[in-house]
Amino acid sequence: MLDRDGFRPNVGIILLNQKNQVFWGKRIRTHSWQFPQGGIDRGETPEQAMFRELHEEVGLQPMHVRVVARTRDWLRYEVPDRYIRRDARGHYKGQKQIWYLLQLVGHDWDLNLRATNHPEFDAWRWNDYWVPLDVVVEFKRGVYEMALTELARFLPRHEQRNRYLRSGMRSREGAELHAGGAAPFHRAGSLLLSPGVELPPGASFDPNPQCEDASALAPLPPTKPSAPTA
Repeated sequence: MLDRDGFRPNVGIILLNQKNQVFWGKRIRTHSWQFPQGGIDRGETPEQAMFRELHEEVGLQPMHVRVVARTRDWLRYEVPDRYIRRDARGHYKGQKQIWYLLQLVGHDWDLNLRATNHPEFDAWRWNDYWVPLDVVVEFKRGVYEMALTELARFLPRHEQRNRYLRSGMRSREGAELHAGGAAPFHRAGSLLLSPGVELPPGASFDPNPQCEDASALAPLPPTKPSAPTA
């Protein structure tokens, strides 16, 4: 389904965890990383397509996420001819996308890259909000920057309060230790793969290292880099 200018309607998904990090997926059998995205079928609204793609690509249901925001208008990118099927050249130009910002309210283990028989990704990780655009296929980088920039102002701000609470907890724990109390426990990191799900041969599992420093657990609101990495 193309519009009169040759662009296919599409949705893109920026999925946040509780630290405002984003889901970053490695396209199956490639070295390219990207956000979940997919086409809007005839008769679907952008939101319906977003929830369908969310399940097909990362295995999540609507109950696992909260819709935070979406872009106001379509964001477009053109696809170079070498990536277009020969029979589509001349009338297919690229994608026009509505981007959604979602927050995960479920758990990391709710994600499942094998939710369908046609997986899009073979590995994933949480990444800082301003993702490294040099690992995104070149013709999508401009749209990624526009989507991240427009949606950045909607990032949840509760992390600042959490940092204050964690700092206060550390102070109390330190006082207990000084008084001879028991040592505080450390929270273990959670798995990034659904139990029983194995990656295909050659795939990698590359989570961010867990950090016990309270200031690192609650990042400041992101600042836009001066320019994407070329």
